[in-house]
Amino acid sequence: MDVIKNNVNGLSGLEQLRALIDAGTPAPIAVTLGFSLVEIEEGRAVFEGHPDRSVYNPIGSVHGGYAATLLDSACGCAIHSRLSAEQGYTTLELKISYHRPLTDISGPVRAEGRVVSIGRRAGFAEATLTDGNGRLCASATSTLLIFANP
Repeated sequence: MDVIKNNVNGLSGLEQLRALIDAGTPAPIAVTLGFSLVEIEEGRAVFEGHPDRSVYNPIGSVHGGYAATLLDSACGCAIHSRLSAEQGYTTLELKISYHRPLTDISGPVRAEGRVVSIGRRAGFAEATLTDGNGRLCASATSTLLIFANP
């Protein structure tokens, strides 16, 4: 379960994510899977990755978990960008639809997440994952719990 707590030096979620991009400081999972946050604005987050054979499944294509991780990150950070320094979030539900396979020649992939709606206790986001030719490869919807940081 993905848990993000904002209150890093009193920064809002958007300020925190912008600082991560500016510092070139990726999350450990991004290093492991070879993707990064490349764009952030209020209610929108974009990740790019370069899948290679290290993320293949036994049937010879990129594992679905790779796409799910990018989509979860895009949905989560889209919500994160709308939170105050006193709020955090966690993913409650993630639904993925796979439209076409990814391989090591899919080119750079791009996951773009957008806030659909956000309230005091829950946020709803959606994301798409496209390949290097702009073709839709996967999509997701996500429900996220919003909470006050202790």
